[in-house]
Amino acid sequence: MRERRYPTDMSDAEWRLIEPLLPPPACTLPTGGRPEKYDRRDVVDAIRYLVDNGIKWRAVPADFGIPWRSLYAYFQRWAAAGVVAHLRDQLHQQVREREGKNPRTVTVILDSQSVKGAETVGAATRGYDAGKKINGRKRHLAVDTRGLPLAVMVTPASLHDGPAAHDFLFRLRLAHPEITLAWADSAYGGQLVDWAHTFLGLTLRTVARPKGQKGFQVLPKRWVVERSISWIMRARRNCRDYERLPQHSEAHLAWTTITLMTRRLTKPVKKRPAPTTSQPARPAPVRIRARTRGIRLAPATQ
Repeated sequence: MRERRYPTDMSDAEWRLIEPLLPPPACTLPTGGRPEKYDRRDVVDAIRYLVDNGIKWRAVPADFGIPWRSLYAYFQRWAAAGVVAHLRDQLHQQVREREGKNPRTVTVILDSQSVKGAETVGAATRGYDAGKKINGRKRHLAVDTRGLPLAVMVTPASLHDGPAAHDFLFRLRLAHPEITLAWADSAYGGQLVDWAHTFLGLTLRTVARPKGQKGFQVLPKRWVVERSISWIMRARRNCRDYERLPQHSEAHLAWTTITLMTRRLTKPVKKRPAPTTSQPARPAPVRIRARTRGIRLAPATQ
């Protein structure tokens, strides 16, 4: 077994979460197939290492024991077959159950982020965001009230949030029919609100900025998705878009989310110490409301 030496390597507890969610090997199916040459745990560790450190496929360390072409084939095949999305959705439900929440959320928060595209991003899948002054791609993100990403869609940066939201909300509704309420910024307002209610049965509410706001200010609901974007940007592969296909960019974002949730699921729960019986519990403070009507207050002495 390969020695675990990198911070992105999975622990045994993390691997026990991911292993049953992966598709069975072809050699175990009735149709048959060749036995897999490389250990799946090493494959997942190598992908997590690449996403977190932002290296090239050709620069994958040799101690993983997997040629970069074979590793890229695993990444591409799992992304196309929906394995990565299945991992993200199943782990998302497990995190919510562990935190005492309903495994399927009914409320989401929407937002987008424009990132620069490298020279490997083709002209057909990139654009210029005049508002952010960024030439590259735009990520449309939907998170739950805990900040865990549910879905992501990558488009050219020139596409406005409103038109892109028609396709994004339709995909989100198909994958998660239990969602009934979505919060977003004012870019998702206007006719999109009526369209979402009429055709998707989805209530879309916007959170506008206060008038005269200068600089950054924490806004209700929207701060949750802003924090999620900061979590995603911790992985260096996501700081810039290098992928030729938008689907591969979505897969890199999903792998970042998978790493985040496996670490959260395997983190020990901190139990609060029980109150000791020797010290009596303090009584709850009582709030007294006094009526000042009919009462004459003495002037304050100087």
